[in-house]
Amino acid sequence: MTAGDHGGAALVLAAAVSTALHQRLVQRTAAGRDIDNHQMAVRRYAGLAARVAAARALTHWATAQAAPGLSATLFAAEVAFDAVHMAERHQADFGLTAADVAALCLPGSREALAATLAESNFRAVAAQGEVEQYANHGALVAADAELIAALRDSTRRFAAERVAPLAQHIHLEDLLVPEDLIGAMAELGFFGMSIPAEYGGTGMSNLAMVVATEELSCASLPAAGSLITRPEVLAKALLAGGTQAQKQRWLGPVARGELMVGVAVTEPDTGSDVAALRCRATAATQDGVAGWVIDGAKAWSTFAGRADVLALLARSDPDPAAGHRGLSLFIVEKERCLGHAFDLRQPGGGRLTGKADRTPGYRGMHSFTLQFERWFVPGDRLVGEAGRGFYYQMAGFAAGRLQTAGRATGLAQASLQAAGEYAQQRRQFGRPIGEFQSTAYELGWMVMRTEAARQLSYAAASAMDARAADAGLLAAMAKLYACRVAVDVSQRAQLLHGGWGYAEEFPIARYVADAQVLPIFEGVEPILELKVIGRQLLAGGT
Repeated sequence: MTAGDHGGAALVLAAAVSTALHQRLVQRTAAGRDIDNHQMAVRRYAGLAARVAAARALTHWATAQAAPGLSATLFAAEVAFDAVHMAERHQADFGLTAADVAALCLPGSREALAATLAESNFRAVAAQGEVEQYANHGALVAADAELIAALRDSTRRFAAERVAPLAQHIHLEDLLVPEDLIGAMAELGFFGMSIPAEYGGTGMSNLAMVVATEELSCASLPAAGSLITRPEVLAKALLAGGTQAQKQRWLGPVARGELMVGVAVTEPDTGSDVAALRCRATAATQDGVAGWVIDGAKAWSTFAGRADVLALLARSDPDPAAGHRGLSLFIVEKERCLGHAFDLRQPGGGRLTGKADRTPGYRGMHSFTLQFERWFVPGDRLVGEAGRGFYYQMAGFAAGRLQTAGRATGLAQASLQAAGEYAQQRRQFGRPIGEFQSTAYELGWMVMRTEAARQLSYAAASAMDARAADAGLLAAMAKLYACRVAVDVSQRAQLLHGGWGYAEEFPIARYVADAQVLPIFEGVEPILELKVIGRQLLAGGT
């Protein structure tokens, strides 16, 4: 295998191992119906499948470039080596025999992989990255590539000029995103990117949205990149199930930034098991208006204080046996509250209280625990049909996962650039630390992983734009892999900074703190592997 083959042979091997694991697990789990008796095997398989998808996406991108893709070759080789090792180490859990494992790895393939993964190749990737100051100037593979590249450049300039100067101060002081920044983002159309023009948005592609999210998150994950996620979630849900009147009423103000959105789904005792939500919506009439009263608690409702409306998922069917079929989605209006706590009252006696939970990172929007007590919601705030809220929300969550992949890639990119800059400036033993073999290897490793996360995210966005059958699955895989990359790259970049990486005055400490939340929200990593990716892959059978 040579550095110029874009990892083709390694990719074939990695895919072969993934296919072998898939075939065995389909049998052992009864096509995904019995995954709970094989949880670790399914999780490992799902993680591998996501990395194989990332290797395919990176190889496809590299093949479209004029120059050979050394990062693609290295990444495919790494995935292949890890796949073989996984099959060997956990063959009993997968139901493989030693002969099965031996048949996967052809003679000489291990040697070829080992040669490809020589540390000198990682240093060569770092040298390529240093030429570009580790910035992302890679070509885009899309029909509207020039338009999206222009969007990337303009968003990067905005992020550098308007977001980056505020990011560290917002983090250190645990401040709310400034109103003038929200206004500037609204003027540029960031809140209406996925909303069709007929409803007041810009109607851009999912790929454009992910690229813009990545650039904003590179400057600040919570104060910019995540700010455009909440309207995205509500907009997708409305487009999936809202009535025409609801779309006309809500999408325009959301697109213009006049209505900021919070999402209220998770509950204090219910996280990933959405079907078990207990917050209740009971049909009621108040002052002659038919509607619903909301009772119960919600947790981790980010931006709920400042938000003008909440996209709230509640149980409208009191029978717990109804599961997800008994959930409805509501648009809940509220006053803007700029502090860390609020207590709102309705004339009819309804009450909504919220308290922000202190977190080590992801500061700027504040995540609230909410308590609803007889909070009245008019009937026309029910999105679509009662009992269909879970399905509408899932449409929003698929978009949210895709956008989270973009956010994670942006944070990984910020960490990479911080590490590259520090490696050039910091001198030890008479020369910049970037000249040392170990530092250069680490930088090359970061470049490779970040690009793999980026290309998988872009591939998932393109699949969603094409309405591909596997778009939701790819979005989940992109979220899973990119979030893990953000954690790993930020922590390696912090180590490269040495003691200064632990000082809050350095942005890398903020990146590390912010990255910790990424594998948790929009589907916590183990559940995403097991119940979303694993179940979908295995349900397809052989």
